Amino acid sequence: MNTIISFINMILWDYVLIYGLLAVGIYFSVRLGFLQIFHFPEFFRSVMRAPKRDDSGITPFQALCTSLASRVGTGNIAGVAVALYLGGAGAIFWMWIVAFVGMATAYSESTLAQLYKTRDNDGQFRGGPAFYISKGLKAPWAAAIFSVCLIIAFGLVFNAVQANAIADAMNGSFGFSKVLVGLVIAALAGIVIFGGIRQIARVAELVVPFMAAIYLGVAVYVLLANITEVPALFALIVKSAFGIEAAAGGITGALMNGVKRGLFSNEAGMGSAPNIAASATPNPHHPSSQGFVQALGVFIDTILICSATAIMILLSHKLVPGSGLTGTLLTQEAMTAHIGWFGSYFISIAIFFFAFTSIIGNYAYAENAMIYLGADRHLWLTLLRCSTLLMVVWGAYESILTVFNAADAAMGLMATINLIAIALLSGTVVKVTKDYFDQQKLGTPHFTLKDYPELKGKVDGEIWK
Repeated sequence: MNTIISFINMILWDYVLIYGLLAVGIYFSVRLGFLQIFHFPEFFRSVMRAPKRDDSGITPFQALCTSLASRVGTGNIAGVAVALYLGGAGAIFWMWIVAFVGMATAYSESTLAQLYKTRDNDGQFRGGPAFYISKGLKAPWAAAIFSVCLIIAFGLVFNAVQANAIADAMNGSFGFSKVLVGLVIAALAGIVIFGGIRQIARVAELVVPFMAAIYLGVAVYVLLANITEVPALFALIVKSAFGIEAAAGGITGALMNGVKRGLFSNEAGMGSAPNIAASATPNPHHPSSQGFVQALGVFIDTILICSATAIMILLSHKLVPGSGLTGTLLTQEAMTAHIGWFGSYFISIAIFFFAFTSIIGNYAYAENAMIYLGADRHLWLTLLRCSTLLMVVWGAYESILTVFNAADAAMGLMATINLIAIALLSGTVVKVTKDYFDQQKLGTPHFTLKDYPELKGKVDGEIWK
């Protein structure tokens, strides 16, 4: 079974998705006039505007923090270290390229999620790829497959992976029992997720900015303390990216490892973040505004946080090809070189916060998928929550390689379905985006459904009246 799953993953991740995600990102970048360059300030304005009071949705800032809670995980610490070890310094350059085109993809899928959102039985906004696949493309069967894959990958297995990372870090640095760590994580996560989407959003709004600010603050300190080495460092990154400077893996290693890590980290095009993007009340009242918010999430995840890890590792001079020192241990060694004995503990604490917020963010996506499948009764949601917590406890002490491979396959399938869907709906994205900027020239944009006769019967008229 593991051999079959590994083969499926090889096809999906080494061929279909690597090129598919890049191609879709480039396609939307061109069709949208490179909005990630010419309209970059709008990303921040869409988050910083005063939120509109609406009991049906969460604020754009809460939606950003919840999506970042899922995006920013152990991959930003351990995954970046692995990419640098296998691909050399040039890997970070290709991560930047992936993030650049990924911002256009993230904007597009989250704009569609906003446009096709609806209300659940409790009156809360719900939406995401399953909804725009079902309504926009009239393909409920594909939406159902997408939802099941999302629940398996994000709701269950990836949470076990995050718990495993926390348990390893806490055991290695502080000697805590892995089982005890798993139980504590499950208890803390249970307090949050049993409160529903609003509770998850409130916790993410508090924890995510705090953990990101502390981590980036340390990175800035390291950068300033080694400021004389910075020009040579960036020259090394660019040279290694194009094979000018000899590095582990050469240009192919740098390209493939940078692209893979970038795509896996920022999740642009995967169809995950749109699930929380749809839950927001946008300001202004237009689908595009929430698209800008989630594009900013890609920028923060990769351009800022992943780059922070990479720069701290490279400036420490602990990256030695063939040494076997990689992953979390490499990042800990790098941090110890910069701030002394506390560096190892700092990384363990960072992993705890990054992975814990990923658990609650991932659950939020899975709950949305359950709503689409019609399992929105409290019994079904309680079963999902309990299953998530059990996976956390199990993942804390169990080897999960085979299950992780299965989750990769599930995520690969859902990403493939989502990429096809947003490509087919690209005309709608372009029209909605043009409408936003045309209106912005005259004042505050406001989505008017009568201007979109092709969406009649597909979009909730009460939401967008």
